[in-house]
Amino acid sequence: MNQDMLSKLGQMQEKLAKAQQELEERVAKGTAGGGAVSIEITGGMKVQSLKIDPEVVDPGDVSMLEDLVTAAVNEALGQVQEFQMGQIGGLAGGLGLPGLGDLGLPGLGGPPAGAGAPGTPPALNRAARRQKR
Repeated sequence: MNQDMLSKLGQMQEKLAKAQQELEERVAKGTAGGGAVSIEITGGMKVQSLKIDPEVVDPGDVSMLEDLVTAAVNEALGQVQEFQMGQIGGLAGGLGLPGLGDLGLPGLGGPPAGAGAPGTPPALNRAARRQKR
């Protein structure tokens, strides 16, 4: 390998470490039930806090509380996923590799997931194609 390539690899490792640190420091917040349940999850996928309003704790209806917690967790995890895709997109863009944007992957310079060319219907998945037969 030549010196230029080694230098670029070293720079990429530094950028990757910095991006990982930044991601782990970010906090996603999810709520459900009008704020009755709230959760904070770091970009490193660690739950920082979970708060449940005592008003929604009904021993006779545990399933409602379970649904609220599930909804709050899913909302926060969706935000974490967005954080991660943003970091990946930023790193991949810095690679300078031709054609990455042509892959159609969200966060890598391609169109958002499910987006086709303007004015065209979204691509059908395998199950949808089977139903059309």
